[in-house]
Amino acid sequence: MEQHSLSIRAHAVALMNQGIPNRVVATQLNVPRGTVGWWRSEDRKARGVAYEQPTDCPRCTSRQFDEVAYAYLLGLYLGDGHIVSKPGQHHLSIFCNATQIGLIAEAERAMRRVMPLPSVSRRHKLGCVEVKSYTKHWCCMFPQHGPGMKHQRKIALEPWQQTITDAHPWEFVRGLIHSDGCRVTNWTTRLVGGERKRYEYPRYFFTNVSADIRRLFTDTLDKLGVEWTHCTRHGNPYNISVARRASVALMDAHVGPKY
Repeated sequence: MEQHSLSIRAHAVALMNQGIPNRVVATQLNVPRGTVGWWRSEDRKARGVAYEQPTDCPRCTSRQFDEVAYAYLLGLYLGDGHIVSKPGQHHLSIFCNATQIGLIAEAERAMRRVMPLPSVSRRHKLGCVEVKSYTKHWCCMFPQHGPGMKHQRKIALEPWQQTITDAHPWEFVRGLIHSDGCRVTNWTTRLVGGERKRYEYPRYFFTNVSADIRRLFTDTLDKLGVEWTHCTRHGNPYNISVARRASVALMDAHVGPKY
C-alpha cells in the first residue's frame, strides 16, 4: 500500500476544509479517492465535527446558478418529474421517452447546470429512461414537492421562481412541452372548387391533470402572445391546444418537437 507524506495529507485536509470535493482533491494531489475520504473522516473525528453532506444548492449557499437551465428543468419537473425525499434516499427523477435521446441528454444537462455537485445517472425501463440526480437539496429548488400526486395538491411558484420564469418564459414553456406536451400534425377536409380536399396543419398539445400546472402554462403563453384553447379529447378536459398559424410559428421558433 502506497504511503503518503504528512504534508500531502495536511494539504488534502486543508483543501477539503475549503469545501473542495473529495474527487477533486484526489485528482489534484494524485491520491486515491478512498484515501482522501478516509483522511476527511479522520479529520472530522479529531475535531469532533459531525458529517454533513457537501452541497452546492443555490438556495442554501446563495450561489449563482444557471437560471435558463433551471426554467427548463422546472418545466420538466412539473410535467414528468418527481422527488423522493426520505431517510437514506433523496433524488430528483425526470421520466423521458426512451426514443427521445435529445430530451434525455437535455434533462441531464439541465440538472448538472443547476447543481453540478450531485451525481446524475440514467435508469432504463421499458419504453422510458429515468434521469436521476441524487441530493436532498432538490427539495430546496422545487418547493412544490410534497406528499401525494401533484394534481392532488396546490401548485404555485415561489416569488423567486416566478422571477426566473418571467425572465426566461420560453425555456419554461419548452420544459413543459418536452415533458407533458407534443407537436402533432392534424388534418381536416375542405371544399375547394366543389371538391373535398385533405388539409394538414401543425398543432401543439399540452396535457396535465393539475389545473394549477395548466394555468402556469397558459399564463406564460398569454405573456408571450401565444393563442391557445382548451381542448377536450375522449372526454378528458385536461388538454391545452395551440393551433393558430402565427402561434404555432412562435412555438416552432422557440420550442419545436421533442427529439
